[in-house]
Amino acid sequence: MDVLKRNNVQVSGKGEKAMVFAHGYGCDQNMWRFITPAFEDEYKIVLFDHVGNGKSDATAYNKVKYGTLHGYADDVLAICKALDLENAIFVGHSVSAMIGALAAVKEPNRFEKLVMIGPSPCYINDEGYIGGFSREDIDELLESLDSNYLGWSAAMAPVIMGNPGRPELGEELTNSFCRTNPEIAKHFAHTTFLSDNRSDLQKLKTKSLILQCSEDVIAPMEVGKYVHEQIADSEFILLDATGHCPNLSAPEETIAAMKTFLERNR
Repeated sequence: MDVLKRNNVQVSGKGEKAMVFAHGYGCDQNMWRFITPAFEDEYKIVLFDHVGNGKSDATAYNKVKYGTLHGYADDVLAICKALDLENAIFVGHSVSAMIGALAAVKEPNRFEKLVMIGPSPCYINDEGYIGGFSREDIDELLESLDSNYLGWSAAMAPVIMGNPGRPELGEELTNSFCRTNPEIAKHFAHTTFLSDNRSDLQKLKTKSLILQCSEDVIAPMEVGKYVHEQIADSEFILLDATGHCPNLSAPEETIAAMKTFLERNR
């Protein structure tokens, strides 16, 4: 199958150096619409949908392959290979931050820099590690999601968005969740929330930026700082933005932080 069609890959922009944007759970490439225009004059913009999301080919979904985040990382590398990308900049939101890290560990030449927005290598608290959730919390979340995905989406999306004064943002995320194939969304949730990629962070040699929101129920401050401490060549920026989706709620601040990082590390 043509990987570019499978993942609904869209290429735009005027530059030669590529920026690859990867969306988070329950979303699609539309979530980058406020960010990418700021980079189109200087970079080649590569957008795609994870299999089972957006306008990707859902028939390509394979529970074994996508039972770990490595399956998604392999897709990212296949897209890079198809477009002949090297030394690109990878921008990953939420779970895609870790997908990008796994891809960069596997094929370091593909990415010159990583931008991780709200990353979490492990959502479950462990001895000496704060992931933000107990195992019971995660089991309850997944049970609720499995039994009533649409109800879970309506209840959780505004909480994840974290901007109660702007209900239209929570509504957009709810609608995005609800457009996703429920069976695929349930499986992706298990893959995401039960993943533990802490041991992979120290293998990452790619220059990385961690963008942390000031209040984030999905990836709290301790998680962002942990990711920064584990990646040797990394920078940490705390945003004023609240919630888990600053690409939607605070695009100007997100763009400014990204541009500062990219210009400082040319």
